[in-house]
Amino acid sequence: MIFGKIDFLNLLPFHVFIKRYARSTRFHQSLYYHKGVPSALNRDFAMRRIDAAFISSITAQNCRHFGVGIVAKQEVLSVLSLPNPDKADTDSATSNLLARLLDIHGEVLIGDKALRYYYSGGEHTDLGKVWYERTRLPFVFALLCTHYHTDELRRLSRAFVSKKVKIPYYMLMEASHQSGLSPSQITHYLKFISYKVGAKEEKGYKRFVREAKERGLNPSLGKIRY
Repeated sequence: MIFGKIDFLNLLPFHVFIKRYARSTRFHQSLYYHKGVPSALNRDFAMRRIDAAFISSITAQNCRHFGVGIVAKQEVLSVLSLPNPDKADTDSATSNLLARLLDIHGEVLIGDKALRYYYSGGEHTDLGKVWYERTRLPFVFALLCTHYHTDELRRLSRAFVSKKVKIPYYMLMEASHQSGLSPSQITHYLKFISYKVGAKEEKGYKRFVREAKERGLNPSLGKIRY
């Protein structure tokens, strides 16, 4: 399986999990990584250059998934709008569209660079927070999707959300070195991220898709598949 890998901190618990999961199963014998930012992996997945990945939710509606995603219950900290002239983040798909849907103007910033800005104390609007204030629903930023290997991904997805992942100290320090954030900032941030897409998360996701369609902002709509 060729697995698309996003090296953002919001997926650090998943990377810890899959490393352990692969060692405990035969999965590691067929697992290969293809790294990229969300917008690039969206294209690679659509072109079937990769078999599975966390795909931006606005482009994932025709994809097969098993209830795992990147979810913000309220604030997200890593998807911000800065008080600058309007500018999309080229790494993003869903976040740029979310800003437009919420009628929030400014420079969209996502991922670890957004976290560095947040922890520096810069002025910002948190898009996850605004979405929650307007809808009282979580926001699903991405879904773990696959073209093939559906039985394996179903088992992997269920195992991932079945228990809390503890991040080893050495991996936390590596992430700190790579991201430019302190270990305490990383652990604080991860409290705002969850991964199970249950009924409430699905409701929030469907509302986002519906409103995007109504506003004419979404070029590829379809049905969620499990």
